[in-house]
Amino acid sequence: MWYIIFGILTVVSLYGLYLLFKKAGKKGWEAIIPFYREYVTAQLVGRPTWWVFLLFIPIVNVFIFYGLYLELIKSFGKQRFWENAAAVLVPFIVLPLWGRDPSVKYLGQSNSEEFKKKYPYKKSVGREWADAIIFATVAASLIRGFLIEAYMIPTGSMERSLLVGDFLFVSKLNYGPRVPNTPIAFPFAHHTMPITGTKAYSELFSLPYKRLPGFQNIERNDVVVFNYPVETFRPVDKRENYIKRAVGIPGDIVEMHNGNLVVNGKPGYDSNDVQKAYIVYTDGSGLNEKVLIDKRMEYYPQYDENGNVIYILFVTKDEIAEVEKWGNVTKVEMFGNTNAAFPKSELYNWDFHNFGPITVPSKGDVIELNDFTLPLYETLITIYEGNTLEKRDDGIYVNGVKSDKYTVQMNYYWMMGDNRDNSLDSRDFGFVPEDHVVGKALFTWLSWDKDGSFLSKIRWNRIFRGIN
Repeated sequence: MWYIIFGILTVVSLYGLYLLFKKAGKKGWEAIIPFYREYVTAQLVGRPTWWVFLLFIPIVNVFIFYGLYLELIKSFGKQRFWENAAAVLVPFIVLPLWGRDPSVKYLGQSNSEEFKKKYPYKKSVGREWADAIIFATVAASLIRGFLIEAYMIPTGSMERSLLVGDFLFVSKLNYGPRVPNTPIAFPFAHHTMPITGTKAYSELFSLPYKRLPGFQNIERNDVVVFNYPVETFRPVDKRENYIKRAVGIPGDIVEMHNGNLVVNGKPGYDSNDVQKAYIVYTDGSGLNEKVLIDKRMEYYPQYDENGNVIYILFVTKDEIAEVEKWGNVTKVEMFGNTNAAFPKSELYNWDFHNFGPITVPSKGDVIELNDFTLPLYETLITIYEGNTLEKRDDGIYVNGVKSDKYTVQMNYYWMMGDNRDNSLDSRDFGFVPEDHVVGKALFTWLSWDKDGSFLSKIRWNRIFRGIN
């Protein structure tokens, strides 16, 4: 439903821009193409063309985008505060109205001296810039905090579903936006100031966890952005952002056998994009590393006990099937990921390829407290839900009261990366509490390949690609 609503509002907003561009003597379709639209807008408002390149610089791009956008509507005589506010907050309403209103006309380049003399507005240049910056900051902060936010994929833990360099839009509305735990913070910085490296937030004033109503609950296999639970030295909303797939939702029984995910007794999420690690042996000639790079196969050369080169490949099942057919490949076997898995206790001899069954806690569940269950739920009880827990000679005490049971206060999730053997996920840190959930990944709006050259640096086939 959210995809439909978002799509409709976007189309209606672009329709309004389409009409305004036509009024300004431009082609209507020019309002639809990202970046080219801003190039044309710069011409319409009298800003230099090089401003468009600033759209690729994080934080700066926010001010450039809103600066050009607000100057565009100013070129149509819309200079009052409420008009600026409406253009940012409800563009799907005002842009089509202005586009169809015969009295709204393109008046010229709003940044030109001729325009300012002909259509004076009682503000100094400094005041105009100050108002624009303040308005852009407030508007962008509200949109970023409660509606939608852009993220960049920094690591390969979700390959091939998501690639390093993918820029995503993440919806806060789907699961309901969180009220910030630390509302006193520097705009656009997450937890650290860009230059000084100091904290970008203050803990002088904090708010308890509260989530506004959303469109849906987290569904099994949704791609979710959440705060890294292990970073207990920061407030929840300022912890590092991770993106994984919610392969287990409250009440699910999750386990893994020989690297294969099982949920509720059935095969868990799998697709042609899921990657696993394989050991590839050759006849001694090795693999053609240029071919591996061209095919975007992540690889690491190693040496066996005889000094022969072998390769660890992180690839999909289709890709490993292709590798097996190469003439110099003598053997391929699954890489055994023996990293100790949550809860990393001697009572549980689990690793990343073999663990469980483990039940994902649901709000209201009653947990039996004993020596065997404590490793699983100690962090949940103490860190995530803020209780004290002591193990004494005569039993277990929660908040100073002897108890053999505990009632769970929040829903929890089991998150895993699609790059199964190259992902730091719930197999390492365990359950993810609902108050750590940031939002749902919707689609990639840009994909940047650092190994590409010139125009090939942009992965054009991934622009505006939905995330499944």
